[in-house]
Amino acid sequence: MMVKQHMLFTLYSICGIVLKDILAISALRDNRIELVRATSQELTISISEVTLADEGMYTCSLFTMPVKTAKAFLTVLGVPKKPEINGLTKPLLEGDQITLTCVTSGSKPAADVRWFKNEKEVKGAKEVNASGKTFTVKSSLQLLVNRHDDGVAYTCRVDHVSLTATHEETTQVLEVHYAPYVEIKHSIPAPLEGQYLKLECVPHGNPSPDPVLWTKDGGELPDLDRVIVEGRELTFMSLNKTDNGTYRCEATNHLGTSQAEYKLVVKDAPTTSSPSTASPAPTLPDNTGPLDSKDLNSAVTGNRDPNALPGPPDHALIGGIVAVVVFATLCLIIVLGRYLARHKGTYLTNEAKGADDAPDADTAIINADGNHAHAEEKKEYFI
Repeated sequence: MMVKQHMLFTLYSICGIVLKDILAISALRDNRIELVRATSQELTISISEVTLADEGMYTCSLFTMPVKTAKAFLTVLGVPKKPEINGLTKPLLEGDQITLTCVTSGSKPAADVRWFKNEKEVKGAKEVNASGKTFTVKSSLQLLVNRHDDGVAYTCRVDHVSLTATHEETTQVLEVHYAPYVEIKHSIPAPLEGQYLKLECVPHGNPSPDPVLWTKDGGELPDLDRVIVEGRELTFMSLNKTDNGTYRCEATNHLGTSQAEYKLVVKDAPTTSSPSTASPAPTLPDNTGPLDSKDLNSAVTGNRDPNALPGPPDHALIGGIVAVVVFATLCLIIVLGRYLARHKGTYLTNEAKGADDAPDADTAIINADGNHAHAEEKKEYFI
């Protein structure tokens, strides 16, 4: 490969001539070679449009007695060409096996060729062939394509010592055709009667399988006033039990057909209970402390939440009821005792009314009776 650059080649001497290898002076008589400077200390030539043929040993001779010479070896690099990717046809079918080959030529020394799959390096089989002073480098990559390779970019990158600032690369994007597959997405997990429900049919395939076909239980969709079909979406404005069934979404392209099913079961909507007049469910008293009036009333009346599930007997509640009964019994005994004591005191006081002037108890009783009779007589007389 021609290396398009200008090279300045300088050899120092007092007086002499520059020769390449053992060629005659006429070998330097090339329009690309110019004498830039010639002094007693320096002899400079320039070579434009350098080629690989310019590589070799250059000698500067000084004509003295004896003759003195100086030598320098010129190395010319071969810049690799932009790589080419062969073996790719479009479109590919899922299951095809292909071999991608990346080729670059003109490099000296041999270039390094690497493969990348979406910027991730993958290993290929490398082959280097010499062609004169340059090299041709090939790298092969075998692929068994599937649907996941659709849209994947494969890049062949060439690195070389002559490419100091950048690198050469070529990219090819795979196009893979494959049969569709379908999935159904739903807006709510457990549909209830009266709710809004949307089913979305999501097909995957290349070419894209569009449009899709909706059916119910193997037949057409009923009641299209409430059930709306818009493209890939199936919408129920207000669910009821008649919507129960198996809904199927079907998608087709030229490579095949796929379908998915969704079984719809509409459940009853929860009923809203009327406000209850019953007292709230009692809070069980803590048997570690005294019962207040609210806890006592709840424990005695046994008001419970009608929605509460039956459970095992509550020993704390039973203990509280026993304590209430014992407490009530003690209160009744105390009240009865105070009543008997108060009645006895009244009798003694009446007896004492006739004992003021009586020498003994019998006389006191007689006097008390006499006083009552006298009081009644006085009362009758007064009337």
